[in-house]
Amino acid sequence: MKVKTVVLPAAGLGTRFLPITKSIPKEMLPVVDKPLIQYAIEEALEAGIEKIIVIDSVGKSSIADHFDIAPILEKELEERGKTDFLEYEKRLGRMANLAFIRQKQPLGVGHAIAIALPLIGNEPFAVMFSDDIISAEPMVLKQMVDEYERLDSPIIAAMEVPNEMTHQYGILETGQEDGRSYKLTGMIEKPPKGKAPSNLAIIGRYILTPDIAPILQGIDKDHTGEIQLTTALLELMKKRNLYGYKFIGKRFDAGSKIGFLEANIHYALKRDELGDKLRDYLKTI
Repeated sequence: MKVKTVVLPAAGLGTRFLPITKSIPKEMLPVVDKPLIQYAIEEALEAGIEKIIVIDSVGKSSIADHFDIAPILEKELEERGKTDFLEYEKRLGRMANLAFIRQKQPLGVGHAIAIALPLIGNEPFAVMFSDDIISAEPMVLKQMVDEYERLDSPIIAAMEVPNEMTHQYGILETGQEDGRSYKLTGMIEKPPKGKAPSNLAIIGRYILTPDIAPILQGIDKDHTGEIQLTTALLELMKKRNLYGYKFIGKRFDAGSKIGFLEANIHYALKRDELGDKLRDYLKTI
């Protein structure tokens, strides 16, 4: 069965980016001139996704506004002859079939996915975190959809990290290797230094199967008061094969300030109208 739906958790408070996230959702912070969440949605569309479910919270209405049709703006652009941006604005307003669900309490990623399940139905679906921005061709979700069709099993995106940094990530415990995929035997969230079972870190892209639904709906909150996706995945692993997929691409942790700045520089350098000027400026620093 094809992967046609993606869930984008976007209900977090973005406290690492205060004070700006007091008034602007973290997902709307711009990398050059597009918000983080738009990069994720464009990646999803390239992968053949047809339905996008955004899990938001109070104060995040600007996400829906950004992807809405804006007839007044379109009329103004047309009158000013800004045809290139007009076509872009029209495409933006019609680029995706978005649904929004309000997460009324901060109960974690597992809960965010669980409340989206009625809109997904009995089919596989993807989960993406927009603050993991990955530069890749093809984009990472397309790589994973192709791998899912080959393996017919849930897949978690992974990348190698230095051994001295494994304590900062969720880490996969791997068994048999199959191309760029690894059959999983376990996973651990932020293992103590020197105790990681591998150096393959979990990155914010997943393809999940409908049999995770009853698990997500049945697990309890952990000691932090949240329902953890990792807990559900470990339960699912007892029933079927799960794989970690070592994607091809360069990942930026745009949930951190330094990663966000690096992403801005990377994507600006790729732009024809900005790249040379930015390179010249960087040489002066």
